[in-house]
Parts: sequence; structure tokens; C-alpha cells
Amino acid sequence: MAASMVCALSDLAPNTAMKVVVDGVPIALVLDSAGDVHAIGDTCTHGDISLSEGFVEDDTLECWAHGSKFKLTTGKPLTLPAYEPVPVYKVTIDDGDVYIDPSDVVAV
Repeated sequence: MAASMVCALSDLAPNTAMKVVVDGVPIALVLDSAGDVHAIGDTCTHGDISLSEGFVEDDTLECWAHGSKFKLTTGKPLTLPAYEPVPVYKVTIDDGDVYIDPSDVVAV
């Protein structure tokens, strides 16, 4: 499967998550304070809640409902109640556009 353009890099606000859906897969995009773009599964593994509605803090995305924090680079939960990781997808930036291939999972 080829990577799909999901947004322009300029559409992302620093330290804020944005939900995109690529080939039916919900993904939370985060532009961190260092300028890196991360793409992780948008569904919290604890409560089936959209992570893109949560809070970005340092290198984590926190679920707004129950407070589980997921590491942006590995998808691993750092706090309970979640104990299962979310997938992390490879992000490609080309000519100011953000591309994701949901079949290219770099961590689970």
C-alpha cells in the first residue's frame, strides 16, 4: 500500500493532536515542540476513546477520559489504566505535505 497525503505540515499546530483517517484507520498526528511529526493509533486501548482529543505533554499523548499517557515514539502506555500499546506509523514529509501508510507500522 502506498502512503497517502493526509495534510499539509502547516495544518499541524505544535503540541496539539489532529485526527486523520487513512484507508479506514484512525490516526492521531502530533507535531511536537521539537518540530517532529508523530503518527500513532487514535484509539485508546483502555476505553475506545479518540486520543486526538487528548493532551500532548512532552513526548506523550494523554487520553482525556482516563489519563493514560502513550509515548509518541513507541506507542507504549506509560500510565494506567491502559496497558496495551497503540500502533506507531511511519511519517514522511515531502514538499511540505505529511504522508502516512497505515500498513507501515514501526512499533506496536
